Amino acid sequence: MRQPHGDGPVAEDGSSGTAGNHDPTVALELERLILDAPRRYTPYQAARAADVPMELATRFWRAMGFPDIGQSRALTDGDVIALRRLAGLVESGLLSESMAIQVARSTGQTTARLAGWQMDTFLENLTQSAEPGLTRADVAYPLVELLLPELEQFLVYVWRRQLAAVTGRVVQAAEDNEITSGRLAVGFADLVGFTRLSRRLEEEELGELVETFENTCSDLIAGQGGRVIKTLGDEILYVTEDPSTAAEIALSLIEALAEDDTIPALRVGMAFGTVTQRMGDVFGTTVNLASRLTSIAPKDAVLIDGEFAAALEQHGSVGPAESEGPGLAEALSVAAGMPASGLPVPAPDTGARFHLQPMWRRPVRGLGLVEPWLLSRRTKAE
Repeated sequence: MRQPHGDGPVAEDGSSGTAGNHDPTVALELERLILDAPRRYTPYQAARAADVPMELATRFWRAMGFPDIGQSRALTDGDVIALRRLAGLVESGLLSESMAIQVARSTGQTTARLAGWQMDTFLENLTQSAEPGLTRADVAYPLVELLLPELEQFLVYVWRRQLAAVTGRVVQAAEDNEITSGRLAVGFADLVGFTRLSRRLEEEELGELVETFENTCSDLIAGQGGRVIKTLGDEILYVTEDPSTAAEIALSLIEALAEDDTIPALRVGMAFGTVTQRMGDVFGTTVNLASRLTSIAPKDAVLIDGEFAAALEQHGSVGPAESEGPGLAEALSVAAGMPASGLPVPAPDTGARFHLQPMWRRPVRGLGLVEPWLLSRRTKAE
């Protein structure tokens, strides 16, 4: 479904229908190299060859992120095989039609971003040292020819590793509903004053800042057992099954970025509760609450909600100085109108690591009154 890049339509022999400064044959040659097949089919012919109704084929292609191309002869044998495989999963009963559409959409969205990032990075960095007189088009073909097999193998390796990790979490879930609607700790980390800063920085400086922020956060989150859900330039969303791990990640992010003078101050908001997971993203009130807490958090500080605070107390992560009487977990549960037994009780940590300070109750848009808790590390004196 890919359309050739260039100034105009490209015929089967690579000739261009319009004049221009760019040679469209370069794009066509690169396409043939990457797809490892020549153009042979119109969309209708490809759907017929795959024995898939044209309407369903169109839905698959659009879900993968490919544009409508009318009756251009731009599809290959690979497109036919992909259609046949998706339709075969539906016909065999392994996937419903809606699930197959979701598979196509999630794969298309993920790989589109990956492919765009890879080509931008490689072509920008590796063609800067090209010999005088050579254009990007001159070096693109040999560069892609060398990188393609290596990137393909690495992509399959990482995908299998990620699939193994996700599958492990799924089979360990006690009940089916824990797979899609389980209790998770959700954290948002947000750069303070990023919008104002972006107006003062050059594009290259801004890009470097965002890359440093995303790389630092992603590495730290993954290294401590969290999962990055998505990055939004000046913000990163992550989850963990364990509230203590999420708390440690949040404080570590604040500490790590504080050491870099080029990065603005960070603020983190976290909530613990039921989360709906779909196509690699997370949704629900818990996610919304974490986002709202981030927006009201002071710079270089972490705010959490009451359920998160209660879960930390049950973990043994909050010292006795912060929980008097019946215990923070029980007090918060009673105030929320739920039994303390409803909270998760994982194995306690070796010692209290965190300090909690209650903040003033305040209204939060769409969620009513919320009592945030300021999270910090316990000092030796405590």
